[in-house]
Amino acid sequence: MNKRTLAITISALGIGLNIVLTTLTKALHIPFLFLDTIGTILSAVLLGPFFGAITGLITNIITSIVKNPVELPFAIVNMTIGIVVGYIVKKFKFTLKTAVLTGILLSILAPLIGTPIAVSLFGGLAGGSMDILTGWLVKSGQRIFTATFIPRIISNLTDKIASCIVVSILIAKLPESLLNKIKG
Repeated sequence: MNKRTLAITISALGIGLNIVLTTLTKALHIPFLFLDTIGTILSAVLLGPFFGAITGLITNIITSIVKNPVELPFAIVNMTIGIVVGYIVKKFKFTLKTAVLTGILLSILAPLIGTPIAVSLFGGLAGGSMDILTGWLVKSGQRIFTATFIPRIISNLTDKIASCIVVSILIAKLPESLLNKIKG
């Protein structure tokens, strides 16, 4: 398998992981866990920022068509995750420590990008479980940006750190020969 075919295959796997895992977490009603970027993070770690961003973009295009059109504007969040992780991996090996620190960074970055989208396009409510807390915070007197941001950062601290840790464990388990073929 040539390098381009391998990259496309890994990206497709990443897209599939994003869609399947987010569907599973929603079906099981797991709070504060989405797992909708594991495939993006995996693609970015293995292939770099470009393929990480493409994996994120295509994931959101597909989910906006198949599940919910609200997903499309948030493609920029998924793409940014792919770019950031891809550049981090260019500088550092994706060890458990790097994964945790990257997860913390993504936990802040994703809500900083996603909150203005949710507020400007959807009045702060995007049809998810976080809307309950957002509504409660608005009713308690918080401004809409703050009320939308707080639930996002809380859920992202769990989700992005867990997603990065899972990917770091997966990468550590991959055979060195496969990693060399991908990077080669």
